[in-house]
Amino acid sequence: MKQTTEHDYHERILRVLLHIQRSLDQALSLDELASISYFSPYHFHRIFKGMVGESVMQHVRRLRLERAAIRLLHTQQSVTQIAFDAGYEALEAFSRSFRTMFGTSPSRYRADRRKARPPEVASGIHFSPEQSIDQFSPQTEGGRSMDVRVEHLKPRRVAFLRHVGPYGDVGKAWEKLMAWAGPRGLLGPTAACFGICHDDPDVTPADKIRYDACLPVGPDFEAEGEVGVQEIAGGDYAITRHVGPYENLTDTYGGLCGKWLPNSGREIRDAPPFEAYLNNPQTTAPEDLLTDIHVPIK
Repeated sequence: MKQTTEHDYHERILRVLLHIQRSLDQALSLDELASISYFSPYHFHRIFKGMVGESVMQHVRRLRLERAAIRLLHTQQSVTQIAFDAGYEALEAFSRSFRTMFGTSPSRYRADRRKARPPEVASGIHFSPEQSIDQFSPQTEGGRSMDVRVEHLKPRRVAFLRHVGPYGDVGKAWEKLMAWAGPRGLLGPTAACFGICHDDPDVTPADKIRYDACLPVGPDFEAEGEVGVQEIAGGDYAITRHVGPYENLTDTYGGLCGKWLPNSGREIRDAPPFEAYLNNPQTTAPEDLLTDIHVPIK
């Protein structure tokens, strides 16, 4: 009974977290979120804070401000428009909240960070053979050629286990997901593995970073406790292949987002980047690991 209740609580709160991250442009009320979780509004607030580590409104405010920081760095939107999109009716209120979180004004943050190397974005996804190649562009990173292509991807339904914390610690999430997936027949010689990295480690505190370890599932699959279901968004992605240890992925992200993207005429859109892991780290030497990085663009 205890394990069933714990799984049920995880599933219900995870449903709320997914709704929040899909609905940051909308007004979000406690009553609405409580109804999604099937908890009473009074208990929902306390359950959410106890399981997530911050209140509902703190969580929503932080995600909106972190998204605003990403837009300041990677888009040409005005600070005023970014403030409105973050749910602020006055630029002054946005600037105060932004300064509290990042220690500087939005305009200064944009100027200072763009002078330096633009921050790496984290994340990834998998693509299928029917996707069409729209663009190909060579790039150089660390003295070697970086091949970047743009492909239009179809949406992909996945089961996932969420890890909250530094990206370097995601191994336990994968171990748990694989142990869960094996008996359910989701693992095979051609099974695809995706990692969705929702947060930029240069923007989000390490203990708040969200990473989803994912496996593809069919339309009839339903969430089970900590294992949720979501759809990886379709659309255009800039894709490049990283060869080598996962610890060095940030260097490849830097080349893709900090060098190729500013010269591409494209901008990052509001969907998380993702990674497709093309070989098994249990049987492959670190220097031979292959990871396709996908960054969503418009």
